[in-house]
Amino acid sequence: MTTYKLLTYQSAKGPRAGLMVGDDVFDAAGATRQGSYASVLDILNDWRAARKMLRDAAKKIAAKKAKSVRPISRPKLLAPVLYPSALYCAGANYGDHMAEMAAVQGIQPEPDPHSLGLKPWHFIKATRSMTGPNARVKLPSYSQKVDWEAELTAVIGRTAKDVPLEKALDYVAGYTIANDLSARDLTKRPPVSDTSPFKYDWVGQKCFDGACPVGPWIVPADDIDDPQKLGIKLWVNDVIKQDSHTSKMIFTLAEQISHLSSRMTLYPGDLILTGTPAGVGMGRGEFLKAGDVVKVWVEGVGTLVNTMA
Repeated sequence: MTTYKLLTYQSAKGPRAGLMVGDDVFDAAGATRQGSYASVLDILNDWRAARKMLRDAAKKIAAKKAKSVRPISRPKLLAPVLYPSALYCAGANYGDHMAEMAAVQGIQPEPDPHSLGLKPWHFIKATRSMTGPNARVKLPSYSQKVDWEAELTAVIGRTAKDVPLEKALDYVAGYTIANDLSARDLTKRPPVSDTSPFKYDWVGQKCFDGACPVGPWIVPADDIDDPQKLGIKLWVNDVIKQDSHTSKMIFTLAEQISHLSSRMTLYPGDLILTGTPAGVGMGRGEFLKAGDVVKVWVEGVGTLVNTMA
């Protein structure tokens, strides 16, 4: 059972870092008596010290020894981190999803990348494409094929550069959930030849407003024994579409962190979306429409809910 959850809530004066203990949300700066902990990004930038202060504050609240700390009434939750320096998204990182997408394209599935000596492959989403739990996501007018993608998401808690594989998870502050929404009909630019290196439209496909729902909170890494041993599911209007397990990732989270940090520096608050399993709409010929309710669940983390508009 998790000891606390870290989140961002909307206060009268703007977004604030919150500490969730049980079902109650408390202002994180007030609960820890650290005025500098106004935002989750502030906390993550001081994660070495903050992790103990948050846990101690949560224990006092749970034991009713923090009588001066009052819960926030009916808090509105936002995306947990506003705004990280980068959102890194693993592509083609579940074998069943690779096979699913190959079938749609009428090509043979590729072998396990490890067997070819390949490294993890990522793309980047615009950080301002994020939206929070329970937010309404306006489907872009230019797309008729917006798809869902359930993803376990790691939150970086320490500056990371050239991190060895065996130490990679030490750089994770916690875990949240993302839905990597994708405009599939924007994957390729229609007038451009399939042989052109400029065929793909990653911005149009992946970075429209609201294209990255994230939340509802961050569960500390200390409360997740192994990120490769978690169930992951997604429903559209209570009909299950994705039902898988993080053990089916091709490249583990540790491999992803180690590789990414060999290419650039990772900073506190950066998010790594670790890939999605089979069951996306593209493989079924189904796509999201206004009014659809999408729920993403990750074992030990929680449930992210958004409504399409």
